[in-house]
Amino acid sequence: MERYNFKLVENKWQKIWENKNTFSSKIDKTKKKFYCLEMFPYPSGKIHMGHVRNYTIGDVLARYKSLQGYNVLHPMGWDSFGMPAENAAKQNKLDPKNWTEKNISNMKTQLKKLGLSIDWDREISTCTEDYYKHQQKFFLELYKKKLVYRKENYVNWDPVDETVLANEQVIDGKGWRSGAIVERKKLSQWFFNISKFSQELLDGLNDLNQWPNKVKTMQKNWIGKSFGCEIDFKIEGDLPINNIKCFTTRPDTLFGFSFLALSVDHEVSKFYKDDKNFQKFKIDCSKNRNN
Repeated sequence: MERYNFKLVENKWQKIWENKNTFSSKIDKTKKKFYCLEMFPYPSGKIHMGHVRNYTIGDVLARYKSLQGYNVLHPMGWDSFGMPAENAAKQNKLDPKNWTEKNISNMKTQLKKLGLSIDWDREISTCTEDYYKHQQKFFLELYKKKLVYRKENYVNWDPVDETVLANEQVIDGKGWRSGAIVERKKLSQWFFNISKFSQELLDGLNDLNQWPNKVKTMQKNWIGKSFGCEIDFKIEGDLPINNIKCFTTRPDTLFGFSFLALSVDHEVSKFYKDDKNFQKFKIDCSKNRNN
C-alpha cells in the first residue's frame, strides 16, 4: 500500500484553496448564514497542540455547515494587545510591536499548514489601530450613556507583572503567570454598570427553554441579584462611631446570629492605626491566599 505523502498532497490542495478563495465568505442572500468563531490565540510565537485541538473542532463545524449549504464566515484574529507582549519585550529587550507582528506571521504560517477553512481576508489583530479605534469609540459611547464609571476598589495585585488579577488567576495566593505572592491593593479603576441590567438578564433566562436548569441556575447566581434589607447594629464602647450597617437577605434569623465580622478595610480600622497586632493582621490579609 502506497504511503500517504502528506507534504505533497496537503501542500497541493492548500494552494488550490488559497488561489480559488475557497473559504472566502461571499454575499449570497440565497443561503442561510453561519458564523463560526473560535477564541483568538495570543501570539506567543508558536502554535501548540491546544491550538490545534481548538481550531480543528471549529474547522470541522465550519466545513460541516458549508456542506449543508450555509454561507459560512470563519475568520481568524489575534489577541495581541496587552501585558504579555510588554513583559516579553522587557525580558528580551525587544520592541513589542515587532515582536508581536513576527509571532503573528509565524503562527499564521503554522495555521495555514493545518489546512483550516479560515477566511484570511477577515483577519484582525487587536493591537492595530484599525481594530482598537472601534473599541475606543464603543467605550466613549458607554461613558456618555453612564454605563461605565470610575471608582477606587481593592484588587488582586501581582507585584511582578504589575497588573490586576481575577480571583481565578490567583493560585495558592500566587499569580498564575509570575508565581509572585499576590497583594491586596486599592486602585482607581473603571467598572461597567452591568447591575443596571440585572432584572432584564434574569427575566431572559425564562425564555431559554433548551438550556439545562443547572446552567440557568449558575447564570442566576452569577448575576447575583438579591433582596433584603440593611440593619443598623448599635456599637457599645469607646469608639467614636454609633452603629455599623449590615445587609442581610434573612432579617428573620438575626436573633440567632453569634458575631458580626468586619473587613480589615472597614472604616472602623482607622481607629486601630497604632495597634501593631492589627496592622500585622491587616498586612497578612492583604496577601491573598485564596485558591
